[in-house]
Amino acid sequence: MHRLDHVALQVANLDRAIDFYTHTLGLRLMFRELDEEHHEAFAFLEMEGGNLELLQTLDEQNQPIPHTPSAPQSPYCPHVALGVDDLDAMLDTLAKANIPLLKGPLAIPAKVRWCYMADPDSNVIEFVQWL
Repeated sequence: MHRLDHVALQVANLDRAIDFYTHTLGLRLMFRELDEEHHEAFAFLEMEGGNLELLQTLDEQNQPIPHTPSAPQSPYCPHVALGVDDLDAMLDTLAKANIPLLKGPLAIPAKVRWCYMADPDSNVIEFVQWL
């Protein structure tokens, strides 16, 4: 049987991404590394059921490569879906951090509620509350 180990997202600025995912979304930083041989910097954040990797591509001198993300387009695939116990509390957290929603909240009555937002690198995050 297979299990989810991690999902990786490309980021332009690893420090900014770590700050967003830890301070704004509340994930815990496990560790960060610089892989000079493969010209990458990355960090792993802990999530229940698997982890999140933030990956920054570097040039031959291990300096960040400029990256201009494109704006997310509906239907927002690919995306990372994070389960929450209380979607209203997450919506409140996003509003307090001035993070706009891309879409939602949406619902299938008595089954599920969800919404979409984008991180600072335009990676789409879906928050899901199963009812």
